[in-house]
Amino acid sequence: MSERTLVLIKPDAVRRGLVGEILARYERKGLTIVAMDLRTIDPTLSDAHYAEHVDKGFYPALREFVTGGPLVALVLQGDQAIDVVRAMNGATDGRAAAPGTIRGDLSLSKSENLVHASDSPEAAKRELDLWFPGL
Repeated sequence: MSERTLVLIKPDAVRRGLVGEILARYERKGLTIVAMDLRTIDPTLSDAHYAEHVDKGFYPALREFVTGGPLVALVLQGDQAIDVVRAMNGATDGRAAAPGTIRGDLSLSKSENLVHASDSPEAAKRELDLWFPGL
């Protein structure tokens, strides 16, 4: 079943020059890039995207990080894209992520972990509507 998911290649990955490598991994897997945009987001979009985390103690640092530089927002499509992308990304904490995953190979942090992906069909719909309205 083909589905779409939102992926954010976060500012740390952009800063480190990893965008091409990360995109290539998704493409080699057979996922299709439907839309892609390089942008620096404002606090309002950060708050809407991370709405469930706004009141948590770690959120101010996350907000500062995600708004602190350009990121790449993209829509990927493919068979079970949500689960496939999450598996490819690896565990949230790059120090614990399995080798072969994006985070396992390229991240040494929980807070600067290179990528975000929707975690469910409901989240994907909400996030895609925020980042790519009308798509």
